[in-house]
Parts: sequence; structure tokens; C-alpha cells
Amino acid sequence: MKIYLIGFMGCGKSTAGKRLATHCGYAFMDMDKLFETKHNCSIESYFKQFGEGLFRDEEALLLRETASLEDTVIATGGGTPCSHDNMDWMLPHGICVYLEIPPKALYNRLINSKSERPLLQTHCNASLLEKIQNLLSQREQYYKKANITISGLDVEIEKLSEQIHQYANGKKV
Repeated sequence: MKIYLIGFMGCGKSTAGKRLATHCGYAFMDMDKLFETKHNCSIESYFKQFGEGLFRDEEALLLRETASLEDTVIATGGGTPCSHDNMDWMLPHGICVYLEIPPKALYNRLINSKSERPLLQTHCNASLLEKIQNLLSQREQYYKKANITISGLDVEIEKLSEQIHQYANGKKV
């Protein structure tokens, strides 16, 4: 089984993904880290050199390479579900879990983040919340297609694991 964690940047996909993988005895894959390793540069540098369009093309190819994986938790990039029919591709290839967080909580996480976020680079603190709200409203139509939606504010790994297993066994969650 593959578990795709989706949600806005800063929602905790990588953190929760590592914990979930450990709990389930699965491997963990962070698509952003995999992208940076494969291209030998940061996503920020790739964005600057090639633009978002080529980044999304390469990201979609990388996502499709996960088709052969088993027993893996995959933390996707925040925009991964929103291009190249990626969400429609992920749904039949694994279980998609949306880590949902309100815009203000995302703002608080991202304002204190040490990670570089290319889509937020040009925004000062005052306009960052507005940018997050706008991007999130565009992306939620994709995120909401997930098989399971949970609050990303305080992810209870045992509860999430149980929901995933119930879903995998055909029960409503």
C-alpha cells in the first residue's frame, strides 16, 4: 500500500509522514527531497533557473515513478496534486490523506520556517497571509478529493493509521 500525504506547504506532511511510516513499518519518501537529489539543486534554484512550469513537469514524472513502490508513505509537494492530473493519478495508486490547516495557522508556521518556499519568496509578512489564502483557495479543490481528510494541527498517528486501515478495508472513515 502507498499513502500519499497532501496539503499546503508547511502543513506537516514530512513530519507526519516520517512518524506514520515508522508507526506502520513502511518506508518514507519526501518528494521535495527526492527532487532535489535527482536534480542536484534546491527547488528554489530550480524554480529560478527553469520556472514553475518545468518544475511541475518534472515533479509529475517523479510522482509517476512511485507507481512501483509498496508499503511507502510519500509526502508530496504542496502543489503536486494541482497539476498534470496528479491528484487523479494518485487516487487509484494509493490512499491520499489531506492534512488540512487553516490559513492563519499556515501563516504562523511559514513565517517562522527556515525552509525556502519559492512561491512565497516575493511576499513580505503583511501580504503573506493573503498569498496563503489565495493559493489555498485555488488548491483546495484538489486537496478535497483526498480519501481521508484530517486536521494537520495535531496529527494523532495512531488514529490516522487506524483510519487508513479502515479505508483500505472498505470501511467509511
